[in-house]
Amino acid sequence: MVSESEGSSQHTPPRSVAAAFFTPSGVVPCMRPRVALLVASEGVDDAPRNFRRELPAVVSAFDVVNGEWPGSYGDYDAVVVSGSPYAVYDDREWIPKLRAWVRGAVDRRMPTLGVCFGHQLVASALGGTVEPMDEFEVGFHEIHRTRDSMLLDGLDEWFTAFTVHGDEVTALPDGAVRLAGNNFTDVHAFRCGHAFGVQFHPEFDLHTAKRALEMRDVREDRIETVLGRLNRAHYREAVRVKRVFENFVGYVDAAHPHGRRV
Repeated sequence: MVSESEGSSQHTPPRSVAAAFFTPSGVVPCMRPRVALLVASEGVDDAPRNFRRELPAVVSAFDVVNGEWPGSYGDYDAVVVSGSPYAVYDDREWIPKLRAWVRGAVDRRMPTLGVCFGHQLVASALGGTVEPMDEFEVGFHEIHRTRDSMLLDGLDEWFTAFTVHGDEVTALPDGAVRLAGNNFTDVHAFRCGHAFGVQFHPEFDLHTAKRALEMRDVREDRIETVLGRLNRAHYREAVRVKRVFENFVGYVDAAHPHGRRV
């Protein structure tokens, strides 16, 4: 793999819970960054639940589809954009507003992470191109790390992750570097300055994976086949991909060591 030259398991309890049990009386626990989660999904509450479980941070969720937006950029240390059933090129009033908001965050050097639709939205906001694929990439797939990157630190050169998408980033923004890909999707992860994107879903649990397949109108027998492929070895690797969130929060801490904390 090429050097990028750059600066948990789902059963692990949140750090706030761990602090409650293991922090001695009178000792202030480690300060955690504040993350604005821009939720682009609709009609389900899985995204806030999943990201709050996996991100070792204080997560404030905003339903941008229905007009909820963060206040000042300065209230947060980082931004995460969730997945969505929509495409970044859909004619929806909130999508260009989300694109502009994310661009504003990146211009302010706020660490930003996009997941699936969020990955495409971040790339689009920075000048990249997103287009429909010839076929959906659905299920647990092997992804190849093409560069050493702090975001993917701790993952094997080939790792397993859940994917469900019919669009992809076909041209990266100027200055961006590709971090991972596979035979379905050339750009499965990228970095552009303080902004990152991953096309796969590190936050998904099996419940959310099944719901995502159902929302895509995948046949029931196909759903069972996809979930049935998650044998013990695949499960361990799919859980390991959650390291992306710890790595991202570590980057936030390193980028803004004296930023706002609670």
